[in-house]
Amino acid sequence: MTPAYSYEPSPSFGLGYILGRKGWVNKLTLFGLGIVGFFIIIAIFAPMIASYNPGQIDIENILTPPSSSHIFGTDSLGRDLFSRMVYGTRISLMVGFIAVGIAAIIGIALGAIAGYYGKWIGAVIMRFIDIMLCFPTFFLILAVIALLEPSIINIMIVIGATSWMGIARLIRAEIISLKERDFIYAERAIGAGDLRIITRHLIPNAMAPVLVSITLGIAGAILVESSLSFLGIGVQPPTPSWGNILSEGKAVMGAGWWMMLFPGIAIFITVLGYNLLGEGIREKLLG
Repeated sequence: MTPAYSYEPSPSFGLGYILGRKGWVNKLTLFGLGIVGFFIIIAIFAPMIASYNPGQIDIENILTPPSSSHIFGTDSLGRDLFSRMVYGTRISLMVGFIAVGIAAIIGIALGAIAGYYGKWIGAVIMRFIDIMLCFPTFFLILAVIALLEPSIINIMIVIGATSWMGIARLIRAEIISLKERDFIYAERAIGAGDLRIITRHLIPNAMAPVLVSITLGIAGAILVESSLSFLGIGVQPPTPSWGNILSEGKAVMGAGWWMMLFPGIAIFITVLGYNLLGEGIREKLLG
């Protein structure tokens, strides 16, 4: 039987909501978006942008400074640094997106369950989150990576599996507030099940702070991957990543300053871009 009333669920927080309902973004946010888009384009078109094969060794051009033929110079094996930086962009962004994607899936699922059901289910999940938060995240990642084979897949999984707690707490807090709204009572009145209510109404309307956390989390994941690769337990050579290029540059810093300069600048600019974008999204959605 069709109910005698109608209702409008509160709007989901998508890109259209950010740009339309909340007004245009400010200049710093556009700058951050430009940086993010620039590096994404580089990652997608890496084979077309790179001047050389990133693994091509040239013993006649070892540690050549920046020049017209090698605009970022060469490394200790004569490989073109610009080409390795371009392909390293793919690794850094892939780790950032996939690791945060894993964290978002875990955090949203557990946070939604804890917020919707509450009582002992929510208490158990929240105590588990508290236990996870007791461990310093980076050292927890170091401990797990030390037990596993250092590979790109393991790094993405470990970073994602150890950085979901903040997302879970945000989702839980939002759902506790939303589940008492009229449109949720209306859904229950027409016989909607818990799964439909959670996935179709609560989670989409609880995503505002999560979008901010995800954007900032990508920057954090890139930093973690670069740190692990710099320490030698992240992405392993000859696969290029900004972190292991920095690590190689540390050994020849006196003779090859460019090997430390360019990957360091790339990491700084990328993290800055995601932070500016995240702050802009937070200002528009939560400000």
